Amino acid sequence: MKIIIVGGTGFLGYYSVREALKRGHEVSSISVPDIELGEWFPEEVSVKYGNIFEMNFDELVQIFKGHDGMVYAVGPDDRITPKAPAYKFFHDRLVVACTRVMEAAREAGIHRCVVLSSYFAYFDRIWPDKRLAERHSYIKCRVEQASSAIEAGGKTMAVMIVELPYIFGTMPERIPLWKDALFDRVLGMKIVFFPGGGTNMIAVEHVAEAIIGALENGQPGMRYPIGDENISYKEMFRIVLDTVGLKKRLIISLPTSLAKIIGRWMKRQEKKRGLESGLDRVYVFSDILSKKLYFDPTSSVEELGYRQGGVREAIKTTVRCLYPST
Repeated sequence: MKIIIVGGTGFLGYYSVREALKRGHEVSSISVPDIELGEWFPEEVSVKYGNIFEMNFDELVQIFKGHDGMVYAVGPDDRITPKAPAYKFFHDRLVVACTRVMEAAREAGIHRCVVLSSYFAYFDRIWPDKRLAERHSYIKCRVEQASSAIEAGGKTMAVMIVELPYIFGTMPERIPLWKDALFDRVLGMKIVFFPGGGTNMIAVEHVAEAIIGALENGQPGMRYPIGDENISYKEMFRIVLDTVGLKKRLIISLPTSLAKIIGRWMKRQEKKRGLESGLDRVYVFSDILSKKLYFDPTSSVEELGYRQGGVREAIKTTVRCLYPST
Protein backbone atom coordinates (compact mmCIF):
# COMPACT_ATOMS: atom_id res chain seq x y z
CA MET A 1 0.00 0.00 0.00
CA LYS A 2 1.16 3.54 -0.72
CA ILE A 3 0.52 5.46 2.51
CA ILE A 4 0.63 9.14 3.37
CA ILE A 5 0.89 10.05 7.04
CA VAL A 6 -0.43 13.47 7.95
CA GLY A 7 1.92 14.51 10.75
CA GLY A 8 4.53 11.89 9.95
CA THR A 9 7.30 13.73 11.80
CA GLY A 10 5.24 14.00 14.99
CA PHE A 11 5.41 11.56 17.89
CA LEU A 12 2.73 9.09 16.79
CA GLY A 13 3.31 9.81 13.12
CA TYR A 14 7.00 8.95 13.38
CA TYR A 15 6.33 5.56 14.95
CA SER A 16 3.58 4.92 12.39
CA VAL A 17 6.09 5.68 9.62
CA ARG A 18 8.52 3.13 11.03
CA GLU A 19 5.86 0.46 11.47
CA ALA A 20 4.48 0.97 7.95
CA LEU A 21 7.96 0.65 6.47
CA LYS A 22 8.59 -2.48 8.50
CA ARG A 23 5.51 -4.03 6.90
CA GLY A 24 6.66 -3.20 3.38
CA HIS A 25 4.49 -0.20 2.61
CA GLU A 26 5.64 2.84 0.63
CA VAL A 27 5.39 5.88 2.90
CA SER A 28 5.27 9.64 2.49
CA SER A 29 4.41 12.42 4.92
CA ILE A 30 2.98 15.91 5.02
CA SER A 31 4.22 17.76 8.10
CA VAL A 32 5.04 21.18 9.46
CA PRO A 33 8.79 21.98 9.52
CA ASP A 34 9.02 22.35 13.29
CA ILE A 35 12.02 20.06 13.86
CA GLU A 36 15.18 19.21 11.94
CA LEU A 37 15.19 15.71 10.50
CA GLY A 38 18.47 13.84 10.87
CA GLU A 39 19.83 10.38 10.24
CA TRP A 40 17.30 9.04 12.74
CA PHE A 41 14.43 9.66 10.31
CA PRO A 42 14.01 7.03 7.55
CA GLU A 43 15.55 8.42 4.37
CA GLU A 44 13.19 6.43 2.12
CA VAL A 45 10.22 8.49 3.32
CA SER A 46 9.21 11.39 1.09
CA VAL A 47 8.49 14.35 3.36
CA LYS A 48 6.51 17.33 2.11
CA TYR A 49 6.23 20.41 4.32
CA GLY A 50 3.04 22.32 4.82
CA ASN A 51 0.31 23.14 7.33
CA ILE A 52 -2.85 21.20 6.49
CA PHE A 53 -4.84 23.60 8.67
CA GLU A 54 -3.96 26.41 6.23
CA MET A 55 -3.98 24.59 2.87
CA ASN A 56 -6.92 24.95 0.54
CA PHE A 57 -8.92 21.97 -0.67
CA ASP A 58 -7.28 21.68 -4.10
CA GLU A 59 -3.78 21.72 -2.58
CA LEU A 60 -4.73 18.85 -0.30
CA VAL A 61 -6.16 16.81 -3.17
CA GLN A 62 -2.95 17.19 -5.17
CA ILE A 63 -0.81 16.10 -2.22
CA PHE A 64 -2.97 13.04 -1.57
CA LYS A 65 -3.24 11.84 -5.18
CA GLY A 66 -1.50 8.55 -5.92
CA HIS A 67 -1.89 7.19 -2.38
CA ASP A 68 -4.01 4.24 -1.28
CA GLY A 69 -4.08 4.83 2.49
CA MET A 70 -3.79 7.66 4.99
CA VAL A 71 -3.06 8.06 8.69
CA TYR A 72 -4.36 11.31 10.17
CA ALA A 73 -2.06 11.93 13.13
CA VAL A 74 -2.45 15.65 13.84
CA GLY A 75 -4.59 17.85 16.03
CA PRO A 76 -4.42 19.13 19.63
CA ASP A 77 -5.15 16.88 22.59
CA ASP A 78 -6.58 17.68 26.01
CA ARG A 79 -3.19 18.70 27.43
CA ILE A 80 -3.42 21.94 25.43
CA THR A 81 -5.23 24.81 27.20
CA PRO A 82 -6.29 27.29 24.49
CA LYS A 83 -7.73 30.76 24.60
CA ALA A 84 -11.45 30.78 25.37
CA PRO A 85 -13.78 29.55 24.07
CA ALA A 86 -12.25 26.07 24.12
CA TYR A 87 -15.03 24.55 22.02
CA LYS A 88 -14.28 26.78 19.04
CA PHE A 89 -10.55 26.02 19.26
CA PHE A 90 -11.01 22.25 19.35
CA HIS A 91 -13.93 22.21 16.90
CA ASP A 92 -11.95 24.14 14.27
CA ARG A 93 -8.90 21.90 14.58
CA LEU A 94 -10.43 18.51 15.32
CA VAL A 95 -13.73 18.57 13.43
CA VAL A 96 -13.59 21.16 10.65
CA ALA A 97 -9.96 20.58 9.62
CA CYS A 98 -10.15 16.79 9.83
CA THR A 99 -13.38 16.64 7.81
CA ARG A 100 -11.88 18.81 5.07
CA VAL A 101 -8.84 16.52 4.90
CA MET A 102 -11.07 13.42 4.73
CA GLU A 103 -13.08 14.93 1.88
CA ALA A 104 -9.90 15.84 0.01
CA ALA A 105 -8.50 12.34 0.57
CA ARG A 106 -11.68 10.77 -0.81
CA GLU A 107 -11.55 13.11 -3.82
CA ALA A 108 -7.90 12.12 -4.39
CA GLY A 109 -8.79 8.43 -4.54
CA ILE A 110 -7.56 7.24 -1.15
CA HIS A 111 -9.39 4.06 -0.15
CA ARG A 112 -8.55 3.60 3.52
CA CYS A 113 -7.91 6.09 6.32
CA VAL A 114 -7.20 5.92 10.05
CA VAL A 115 -7.99 8.91 12.26
CA LEU A 116 -6.31 9.11 15.66
CA SER A 117 -8.70 10.09 18.44
CA SER A 118 -9.09 9.83 22.22
CA TYR A 119 -10.37 7.09 24.50
CA PHE A 120 -12.55 9.74 26.14
CA ALA A 121 -14.95 9.19 23.23
CA TYR A 122 -15.12 5.50 24.17
CA PHE A 123 -16.02 6.33 27.76
CA ASP A 124 -18.61 8.82 26.54
CA ARG A 125 -20.29 5.90 24.73
CA ILE A 126 -20.25 3.45 27.61
CA TRP A 127 -21.01 6.00 30.38
CA PRO A 128 -23.88 8.03 28.89
CA ASP A 129 -25.15 8.99 32.34
CA LYS A 130 -21.93 10.92 33.04
CA ARG A 131 -22.59 13.32 30.12
CA LEU A 132 -18.87 13.61 29.35
CA ALA A 133 -19.33 15.18 25.90
CA GLU A 134 -21.87 17.61 27.30
CA ARG A 135 -19.56 18.79 30.08
CA HIS A 136 -16.20 18.75 28.30
CA SER A 137 -15.74 20.53 24.97
CA TYR A 138 -12.66 18.49 24.07
CA ILE A 139 -14.57 15.23 24.42
CA LYS A 140 -17.53 16.65 22.51
CA CYS A 141 -15.22 17.59 19.64
CA ARG A 142 -13.61 14.15 19.58
CA VAL A 143 -17.07 12.55 19.31
CA GLU A 144 -18.04 14.98 16.56
CA GLN A 145 -14.73 14.44 14.77
CA ALA A 146 -15.24 10.69 14.52
CA SER A 147 -18.79 10.94 13.19
CA SER A 148 -17.89 13.64 10.68
CA ALA A 149 -14.75 11.84 9.44
CA ILE A 150 -16.59 8.55 8.91
CA GLU A 151 -19.38 10.34 7.04
CA ALA A 152 -16.86 12.21 4.89
CA GLY A 153 -15.39 8.90 3.75
CA GLY A 154 -18.64 8.14 1.97
CA LYS A 155 -18.96 4.86 0.09
CA THR A 156 -15.51 4.91 -1.47
CA MET A 157 -13.14 5.54 1.46
CA ALA A 158 -13.16 3.38 4.59
CA VAL A 159 -12.49 5.45 7.71
CA MET A 160 -11.46 3.83 10.99
CA ILE A 161 -11.09 5.64 14.31
CA VAL A 162 -8.34 4.62 16.75
CA GLU A 163 -9.07 5.85 20.28
CA LEU A 164 -5.91 6.36 22.32
CA PRO A 165 -5.26 6.20 26.10
CA TYR A 166 -2.13 7.41 27.94
CA ILE A 167 0.91 6.80 25.72
CA PHE A 168 4.53 6.66 26.81
CA GLY A 169 7.77 6.63 24.86
CA THR A 170 10.23 9.03 23.26
CA MET A 171 11.51 10.13 19.87
CA PRO A 172 14.46 12.25 18.70
CA GLU A 173 14.13 16.05 18.69
CA ARG A 174 10.84 16.19 20.62
CA ILE A 175 10.18 16.67 24.33
CA PRO A 176 7.27 14.51 25.52
CA LEU A 177 4.23 16.63 26.41
CA TRP A 178 4.07 14.89 29.79
CA LYS A 179 6.80 17.21 31.10
CA ASP A 180 4.85 20.47 31.20
CA ALA A 181 1.40 18.89 31.39
CA LEU A 182 2.00 16.73 34.45
CA PHE A 183 5.42 15.52 35.52
CA ASP A 184 6.99 18.92 36.35
CA ARG A 185 4.03 19.70 38.59
CA VAL A 186 4.23 16.38 40.38
CA LEU A 187 7.98 16.55 40.92
CA GLY A 188 7.56 20.04 42.35
CA MET A 189 5.39 18.76 45.21
CA LYS A 190 7.05 17.78 48.49
CA ILE A 191 4.11 15.46 49.03
CA VAL A 192 2.25 14.37 45.89
CA PHE A 193 -1.50 14.90 46.11
CA PHE A 194 -3.51 13.54 43.21
CA PRO A 195 -6.99 12.09 42.70
CA GLY A 196 -7.31 8.37 43.29
CA GLY A 197 -8.30 7.19 39.84
CA GLY A 198 -6.36 5.42 37.13
CA THR A 199 -6.17 4.88 33.41
CA ASN A 200 -5.23 2.48 30.66
CA MET A 201 -1.70 2.98 29.33
CA ILE A 202 0.30 1.73 26.36
CA ALA A 203 3.82 1.97 24.90
CA VAL A 204 4.09 4.03 21.71
CA GLU A 205 5.54 1.19 19.62
CA HIS A 206 2.37 -0.81 20.15
CA VAL A 207 0.21 2.19 19.29
CA ALA A 208 1.91 2.29 15.88
CA GLU A 209 1.24 -1.42 15.39
CA ALA A 210 -2.44 -0.81 16.12
CA ILE A 211 -2.59 2.16 13.73
CA ILE A 212 -1.13 0.29 10.77
CA GLY A 213 -3.14 -2.79 11.74
CA ALA A 214 -6.29 -0.68 11.52
CA LEU A 215 -5.22 0.70 8.15
CA GLU A 216 -4.65 -2.82 6.83
CA ASN A 217 -7.47 -4.77 8.48
CA GLY A 218 -9.88 -2.37 10.20
CA GLN A 219 -13.57 -2.44 9.39
CA PRO A 220 -15.08 0.71 7.83
CA GLY A 221 -16.71 3.01 10.36
CA MET A 222 -15.33 1.15 13.38
CA ARG A 223 -14.10 2.92 16.48
CA TYR A 224 -11.25 0.98 18.11
CA PRO A 225 -10.32 1.78 21.74
CA ILE A 226 -6.74 0.54 21.99
CA GLY A 227 -4.66 0.12 25.10
CA ASP A 228 -2.65 -2.26 27.19
CA GLU A 229 -2.37 -2.12 30.98
CA ASN A 230 -4.72 -0.58 33.54
CA ILE A 231 -2.64 1.32 36.11
CA SER A 232 -3.64 3.66 38.93
CA TYR A 233 -2.27 7.20 38.95
CA LYS A 234 -0.69 6.47 42.30
CA GLU A 235 1.22 3.54 40.81
CA MET A 236 2.24 5.60 37.78
CA PHE A 237 3.60 8.40 39.96
CA ARG A 238 5.43 5.86 42.10
CA ILE A 239 7.26 4.71 38.96
CA VAL A 240 8.04 8.33 38.03
CA LEU A 241 9.34 9.25 41.48
CA ASP A 242 11.38 6.08 41.87
CA THR A 243 12.96 6.64 38.46
CA VAL A 244 14.18 10.13 39.41
CA GLY A 245 15.48 8.88 42.78
CA LEU A 246 12.64 10.12 45.01
CA LYS A 247 11.70 6.75 46.44
CA LYS A 248 10.69 8.16 49.84
CA ARG A 249 8.34 10.86 48.57
CA LEU A 250 4.77 10.26 49.70
CA ILE A 251 1.82 10.00 47.32
CA ILE A 252 -1.59 10.70 48.84
CA SER A 253 -4.90 10.23 47.06
CA LEU A 254 -6.82 13.49 47.01
CA PRO A 255 -10.50 13.28 48.05
CA THR A 256 -12.80 14.12 45.15
CA SER A 257 -14.60 16.83 47.14
CA LEU A 258 -11.34 18.67 47.79
CA ALA A 259 -10.16 18.11 44.21
CA LYS A 260 -13.31 19.79 42.89
CA ILE A 261 -12.55 22.90 44.97
CA ILE A 262 -9.09 23.00 43.43
CA GLY A 263 -10.66 22.57 40.01
CA ARG A 264 -12.92 25.57 40.51
CA TRP A 265 -9.91 27.64 41.58
CA MET A 266 -7.95 26.53 38.48
CA LYS A 267 -10.85 27.46 36.23
CA ARG A 268 -11.04 30.95 37.74
CA GLN A 269 -7.31 31.46 37.28
CA GLU A 270 -7.49 30.37 33.64
CA LYS A 271 -10.47 32.65 33.02
CA LYS A 272 -8.49 35.64 34.29
CA ARG A 273 -5.88 34.86 31.63
CA GLY A 274 -8.48 34.37 28.89
CA LEU A 275 -7.90 30.61 28.77
CA GLU A 276 -10.28 27.66 28.91
CA SER A 277 -9.45 23.97 29.22
CA GLY A 278 -11.12 21.45 26.93
CA LEU A 279 -11.76 19.38 30.05
CA ASP A 280 -13.90 21.53 32.34
CA ARG A 281 -11.90 22.01 35.55
CA VAL A 282 -15.07 21.98 37.64
CA TYR A 283 -15.91 18.44 36.56
CA VAL A 284 -12.61 16.92 35.41
CA PHE A 285 -11.67 15.61 38.86
CA SER A 286 -14.99 13.93 39.53
CA ASP A 287 -15.66 12.81 35.93
CA ILE A 288 -12.19 11.65 34.95
CA LEU A 289 -9.25 11.86 37.35
CA SER A 290 -11.07 10.26 40.29
CA LYS A 291 -12.41 7.46 38.08
CA LYS A 292 -10.72 4.31 36.89
CA LEU A 293 -10.65 4.71 33.11
CA TYR A 294 -9.97 1.00 32.71
CA PHE A 295 -11.04 -1.30 29.91
CA ASP A 296 -10.22 -4.64 28.34
CA PRO A 297 -8.58 -4.08 24.94
CA THR A 298 -8.67 -7.76 23.92
CA SER A 299 -11.06 -7.33 21.00
CA SER A 300 -8.95 -4.51 19.50
CA VAL A 301 -5.75 -6.49 20.08
CA GLU A 302 -7.19 -9.48 18.21
CA GLU A 303 -8.64 -7.49 15.33
CA LEU A 304 -5.75 -5.09 14.79
CA GLY A 305 -2.94 -7.48 15.74
CA TYR A 306 -0.82 -5.27 17.96
CA ARG A 307 1.43 -6.45 20.78
CA GLN A 308 1.21 -5.61 24.45
CA GLY A 309 3.67 -5.22 27.31
CA GLY A 310 6.46 -2.87 28.33
CA VAL A 311 4.29 -0.08 29.70
CA ARG A 312 6.25 0.44 32.92
CA GLU A 313 9.55 0.48 31.08
CA ALA A 314 8.10 3.00 28.61
CA ILE A 315 7.15 5.26 31.54
CA LYS A 316 10.71 4.99 32.90
CA THR A 317 12.20 5.71 29.46
CA THR A 318 10.01 8.80 29.15
CA VAL A 319 11.07 10.05 32.58
CA ARG A 320 14.78 9.46 31.89
CA CYS A 321 14.44 11.42 28.65
CA LEU A 322 12.81 14.35 30.45
CA TYR A 323 15.17 14.38 33.44
CA PRO A 324 18.48 12.96 32.12
CA SER A 325 20.53 13.99 35.16
CA THR A 326 18.53 11.69 37.45
